Amino acid sequence: MAEITVPEAQQRYTDEQVLDVREDFEVREGMIPTALHIPMGQLGARLDELDKNRPVIVVCRSGRHSATVADALNQAGFTADTMAGGMIEWKQAGLPTG
Repeated sequence: MAEITVPEAQQRYTDEQVLDVREDFEVREGMIPTALHIPMGQLGARLDELDKNRPVIVVCRSGRHSATVADALNQAGFTADTMAGGMIEWKQAGLPTG
């Protein structure tokens, strides 16, 4: 698993899959446009919603949970990176949310 910065994620998010693993109440504060929301606890049952042929950027609130998920995805045959700083840093950078 690689850890990427918010600026790197900003450059890549329109071409790659963005997976937001936060809980429902957290995503109400905004998600990265194009992100797919699958709470961390539901991921095992919903892996088929992700395309193994496209890289995944995993996002959470601060970057800790997304690192765990990115590791699990890589072990499952995906190519996944985690976004350091999570949505806290994305928002602090003034980047778009939907």
